[in-house]
Amino acid sequence: MQDIRLIALDLDGTVFDDQKHISPRTLAAIRAALDAGIDVIPATGRSVTGVPKEFLHMPGVRYALTSNGASVVELATGKAIVTLPFETDMALQLLEVVQKFPCSLSLFVNGECYTDPASAARVEACCPPELLSYVRDSRVVVEDLAGLIRSRPGEVEKFSIMYENTQVRDAAREAVLAVCPDVDATSSVKDNLELNAPGVNKGRGLMALAETLGLRKDQVMACGDSGNDLEMIRMAGLGVAMANAFPEVKAAADVITLDNNHDGVAAAIETYALGHPVV
Repeated sequence: MQDIRLIALDLDGTVFDDQKHISPRTLAAIRAALDAGIDVIPATGRSVTGVPKEFLHMPGVRYALTSNGASVVELATGKAIVTLPFETDMALQLLEVVQKFPCSLSLFVNGECYTDPASAARVEACCPPELLSYVRDSRVVVEDLAGLIRSRPGEVEKFSIMYENTQVRDAAREAVLAVCPDVDATSSVKDNLELNAPGVNKGRGLMALAETLGLRKDQVMACGDSGNDLEMIRMAGLGVAMANAFPEVKAAADVITLDNNHDGVAAAIETYALGHPVV
């Protein structure tokens, strides 16, 4: 068993089951790790406001990695530990490209989520049903996203975009990369595209936090399933892929645990961080 001192957990498809619940066993394993003095953090493409309260407010959870690593915050104080936003000109350039394709677009800006009326009207057609409630509840509608970007320089963390089908998503991705080939473009759910500044991903944010905490790479464990988890799985000392993970995530992982509907996160924590089942 490794001396794991920091565990990063993706949420959708990892901590959450397909009904967007956290199982009692998974919650118990997280609490047991926290009680053992291990930092356990959500490592998500969501903003801080989208992290579930049962995780975010759990005693002992000190940090949250959000917006695919563009932001790591200390929860008790709101202090930014890591901030890796877009440059304003690049964000405006990407917005112009993205808006040429029918989509439901959200901008993550300093921990909050913003959308425009056209995107809000398309959300039901573009969003997976199991995420619809979360998306509707977490977005603030503004009239002018370009104006928002200009008014908040250095604060745009991520573009989160959902499309009605894969063909439109792939065409939009090609257009984005033709204009900004270095942008970090990933997916976390079907027909979605997530854009971060060049070189920004969950792995970079996680290892920056580990360095701040004085931890070695081999003391860091990460669990994930999707394309936006890939670099985190690669960079952690122990990368754990869910059984339901994308093939490229499984290929990059050190180990593969059970799927998200069968307590895969709990099994990984119990096996690799605690060395015993949680009773």
